[in-house]
Amino acid sequence: MHEDSMNRIEELLKTPYWIIDILPKRVPKDSMGQYFHTAAYFLRHRMEEIKSRHISLILKLNCYYDIEIQDKVNPDPEEIDRIMREKYVYIMVGDSMILSEKDDTHMTVFHPDEELLDLIRTLASSEGLFVWNGAEN
Repeated sequence: MHEDSMNRIEELLKTPYWIIDILPKRVPKDSMGQYFHTAAYFLRHRMEEIKSRHISLILKLNCYYDIEIQDKVNPDPEEIDRIMREKYVYIMVGDSMILSEKDDTHMTVFHPDEELLDLIRTLASSEGLFVWNGAEN
């Protein structure tokens, strides 16, 4: 990755962010539920399904916006799928960025404008996912 790209990523990591998740909001620290057991279950038994939802959201988003992954603009859908399943990846969308980790049930969106965030919310909903502000408790 180029130094300019790394600097851009570092700056975006400092901006407001939203979470694309399987849950509709952050689970409170004092929750009486079984968050950790449930999260472990999803990671062991449902990760393939969740990652497929993440990939579908990104592929649909790419119909509306150029995306850049690993210094490639608009890679083939098969390549996007492969990369997202194999590694931790920064997906650049205009002045915003989506962080996808191969073994996580959520993705993080940094610095989206309202138009992009509205579209991401719609696409997430179509995939059975939720979008919430990462700064909220």
